[in-house]
Amino acid sequence: MKKQILILCTGNSCRSQIAEGLINHFFKDNYEAFSAGSNPVAVNPMAVKVMAEIGIDISKNKSKHVDVFENKKFDTVITVCDNAKESCPVFLGKLPKYHWGFNDPATAKGTEEEILNVFRKTRDSIFNKLKLNLTNS
Repeated sequence: MKKQILILCTGNSCRSQIAEGLINHFFKDNYEAFSAGSNPVAVNPMAVKVMAEIGIDISKNKSKHVDVFENKKFDTVITVCDNAKESCPVFLGKLPKYHWGFNDPATAKGTEEEILNVFRKTRDSIFNKLKLNLTNS
């Protein structure tokens, strides 16, 4: 049976969406990921673009409020931004919680290519952290 992972971020627009897509693509044999936010906004188009570059389609993903998962049982919760760590919902109980802080690529400034490079760096950092923690676990 696959382990259920919830990835939390404030907006559920970039980092948590990227992590969900990576887990459900590269680690799908052992894990199923879901993502949500404490203050969800639309999925960032740059996140969609950098995921498409590696063959993962998150274009149909929707940002969700963490409350939609109130009655779902998870094996692990991972927060990927400091705000989500601070506001981790009480209903999640005593299950393992991990905080992997990543800078928010949505705050990047510059040309489209420069901003895309920030999103790529974030995507790759999240992937490396996932490989380190989910492979052989």
